[in-house]
Amino acid sequence: MYYNLLLIHSWFRWLVLCSLIYMIIRSYIGWKGNKTFTASDNFLRHGTATIAHIQLTIGLFLYFISPNVKYFLHHFKVAVHEKEPRFFGMEHSLMMVLAVVLITIGSVKAKRKESDQEKFKTIAFWFGIALLVILSSLPWPWSPFSAHRPYFRF
Repeated sequence: MYYNLLLIHSWFRWLVLCSLIYMIIRSYIGWKGNKTFTASDNFLRHGTATIAHIQLTIGLFLYFISPNVKYFLHHFKVAVHEKEPRFFGMEHSLMMVLAVVLITIGSVKAKRKESDQEKFKTIAFWFGIALLVILSSLPWPWSPFSAHRPYFRF
């Protein structure tokens, strides 16, 4: 079960990243171009937040069955000084929860805004910050904590 969830989580991250990037670009163009916030924009706003929540749910399931996290939690005093266990046991998890919170805040705030430009601006701002948090906390293959992690798992 762990490896199947890890595979899904690994592939689903690309959907999160693509939807966030697309929504940020679309929002920036809408904001700066004085565009109308359409039902399609609203659907994409909600869809991006939903995709992020699904990814977080998969990640939380993984957190509680991951051998890396089990090691981190059971050997905390030692593991907190080791890069990879600390990254997956604490840093990655907390930052991704923070990113989904930022996406949720941005989505809710944008929904409540009156003007179309304010909706676009709110989405661009909050989703942009969330994207930066995510990019800084992903286990990239070149990162110092997880050099053996591939871009695409098979």
